[in-house]
Parts: sequence; C-alpha cells; structure tokens
Amino acid sequence: MKPLIEQHLIPGEKHFRWRGGEITRLEAFTDAVFAFAVTLLVVSLEVPRTFTELLTAMKGFVAFAICFAILVQVWYEHYIFSRRYGLQTLYTVFLNSVLIFVVLFFVYPLKFLFGLVVGGISGGLLATHPLEETIQPSQVPALMVIYSLGFSAVFVVFALLYRYAYGLRKELGLNEYESLRTRHALYNQLAMGMLGLIAILTAVLLPVRLSGLSGYLYMLIGVYYWIAGSVLGRKESLVLEQMQAESALAVRS
Repeated sequence: MKPLIEQHLIPGEKHFRWRGGEITRLEAFTDAVFAFAVTLLVVSLEVPRTFTELLTAMKGFVAFAICFAILVQVWYEHYIFSRRYGLQTLYTVFLNSVLIFVVLFFVYPLKFLFGLVVGGISGGLLATHPLEETIQPSQVPALMVIYSLGFSAVFVVFALLYRYAYGLRKELGLNEYESLRTRHALYNQLAMGMLGLIAILTAVLLPVRLSGLSGYLYMLIGVYYWIAGSVLGRKESLVLEQMQAESALAVRS
C-alpha cells in the first residue's frame, strides 16, 4: 500500500516517462509569477464597503473566471513540459524568463478584452462601465493586436522550448513514441502562434467597424485540436502499438 502522500500526487503520463525530479527553483519562481498574475486579475484588491460596491465587483466574476482558466492552461502547459523533460539549461532559463514576462504583460489585455466580451454578450448587465466609456470603435483594432501579440508570444516560447527538447531527444533518452509526442507538441504550439498572427493581420486589414471579428478566429482553437487530436493521435497510437508489439516479441524470444 502506497503512503498517503503518494496517493494524492498528480500521476505522470502513462506512456511518457517524466524526467523532471524535485521542483526546481526555476519552477518555484515561475509558479510564484503565475500566482501574482492571477492576483492582478482580481477585480479589486479593496474589500467592498457597501453592497453596491460588492455588486459592482461581482459583475467582473465571469470575465475573471475565463481569464483565470486561460492562465491555468498556460501554467499547466509549462508544468507538463517541466515534468516531461526536466531541462535546466541557460537556454531554458532564458525562455522561461521570456514566458513569465509575456504572461505578466498579457494579464491586463486579457482582463480588459474579456471584460468587454462578457459585457457585450450580457447586453451590458455584467459590464462594470458603459461600453462607450470603455473603448472607442477606432481603438478595437489596436486592442486585438495587443491581445494577439501576447497570445502568439506565449505559444512561440513554448514552440521554442519543445523544439529545444526535440533537438535533445537522444540526450534525454526519448523513445520513438516520446519523440513523436514532442514533435506533435511543437506543431501544436506553432499552430497556435500562427493563429495569433493571422488574428493580428485580420484586425489590421479589416475595416475598423469589422476589426472585432478577428476575435472569432480564436474559436478555431477547438476545431484545430479536434482535427490534430484525430490525425496526430492516430499516428501516435500506431507508433505505440508497434513499440509494444516489438517489446512483446523481444520478451518471448
């Protein structure tokens, strides 16, 4: 029977050996920065003194929940990379520093944009300020460019991290399946980075009154991962089955 503390640890991936050991200072620092970024998302650091102030603060809850989920997804992507490869080199320290810098830059555009989106969808019921007082139509393209730059930068950094890990696949002892998963992860990060760049071009090239439509491009994220999961996942399954068959044959012989 496993000790109680081991029973509650997050399990590793079934067919991908995690090479990361104890939590490093770099990971601890990154976690602290992500925690600070979440703090910056809070509607107000000041406790409401009246019920009216409380209601005003609560209007930002939905936007906060969306932004929080996005930041957790970025943190989890970093967590998985760190656990898979356990790389602690000057290059990964540099890229990690760039990542947390971008995340901190990304927080306010993220919060501002989804505050507008949620307020618009709810017909202003969840907006803390009237839309016309928050942003002018001529400023929408710039907002989409700023948000998309941050979005692309995050995934470009992850692409560089996965490219680096793939280049060290022999030194890391990655088997064929793990190498394929690493290469596919690189493809996914590049695809998301390209999506952000396409959104930037769309926001710049469309007429001002239509520039907000560039945000709808991000709905393609789910479509992409569904297609990529089917196509790339099939290749991964075939490689895994082949490796398992070869292993079984070697045991019998």
